[in-house]
Amino acid sequence: MSDADGAGVVSVFLRHGSDVLLCRRSEAVGSGSGRWGVVAGHAGGDPERLAREAVREGTGLDPGDCSPVRRGASFPVEDPDHGAWRVHPVLFDCPTREVTTNRGTAAQEWVQPTAILDRETVPRLWESYRRVAPTVAAVREDREHGSEYVSRRAVEVLRDAAAALAAGVDAPVAVPDGEGEDEWSRLTALAAGLLGARASIAVVANRVNRVTFEARGDREASAVRHAAERLLAGLDDARIEAPDALRGATVGTLSHSGTVRDLLARCDPTEVVIAESRPGGEGRAAGAALADTLAVDVTLCGDAGVAHALDACDADAVLVGADAVLADGSVVNKVGTRTLASAAAAQDVPVHVAAHADKVAPPGHGVDLEPRDPDELLGADAPAALG
Repeated sequence: MSDADGAGVVSVFLRHGSDVLLCRRSEAVGSGSGRWGVVAGHAGGDPERLAREAVREGTGLDPGDCSPVRRGASFPVEDPDHGAWRVHPVLFDCPTREVTTNRGTAAQEWVQPTAILDRETVPRLWESYRRVAPTVAAVREDREHGSEYVSRRAVEVLRDAAAALAAGVDAPVAVPDGEGEDEWSRLTALAAGLLGARASIAVVANRVNRVTFEARGDREASAVRHAAERLLAGLDDARIEAPDALRGATVGTLSHSGTVRDLLARCDPTEVVIAESRPGGEGRAAGAALADTLAVDVTLCGDAGVAHALDACDADAVLVGADAVLADGSVVNKVGTRTLASAAAAQDVPVHVAAHADKVAPPGHGVDLEPRDPDELLGADAPAALG
């Protein structure tokens, strides 16, 4: 079916933390009144552009403030009351839960997406979500976000699969066969795959293991779902207190740590200097985000220039995140962290590491520095001797 065979609709999932925005349709809409759905709009062109228009109209948010995450494959819906539709699912990360819905929405809630399975929804809403939900591959391949973000997505993969198994519906990911055909064996095999996907990030292992540990008594999919939901809900309340040394300070940092951004937003720095963070260049996006949220100067510098940048701004402190904190107290983090810390030490600038207790590596956790593709540095036109 093409859009010519049925009306096109964008189905927009806005995610904040691990929750998505669900909207109960009002009597003002022509179909599905009283049912739960998401922000939606008619798609007669590029679905992502139309999704952004739907966000503005349906929530009052500036769609430019929302980050596109995934556009799922479209699929047909046969509605016996309203004909055929082709749904285009889209997922955005949203910086706030403060939304102003229009008259088409009677009520709105931020809930974990597994709540879709418990509610009366518009047709095939779970299928829409399934096509944009996090996957093992997304966890494995994400080199843009920090470990806090990646670990959330890993737990969500396990949560969604468990909820789908318990409800008898398709999961967003293929749930592997375990030692047996039972739900528990299959979910623990999925958990093992998530651990292997990012072996260097201790918080992935800690959080995935915690979910399976808490569900081990019941050994059922529903128990895994609820353990994952509890863990994710608790993360929104877990905040690291900003040390006094960062308040009103000029701070140097790097990469794209959500924990670091949250702390900086709460400690009111005077100025922020952020390294570009190659390969990948995550510091560029992080710097732009900080410039949008902080009412201070944010300076982006090349990795090789961090020593000069710290000196030029007379930095008071350096703040970095962590992928893992090892037993001896050493920190595994984005490449460039050692250079930044060494430059700070040479200039007597204190270095602060912001990390939740979940970042402490379990016994026996090895160091995997996740080597990158050489083409990220060399490029396709590199001389053969360097390739």
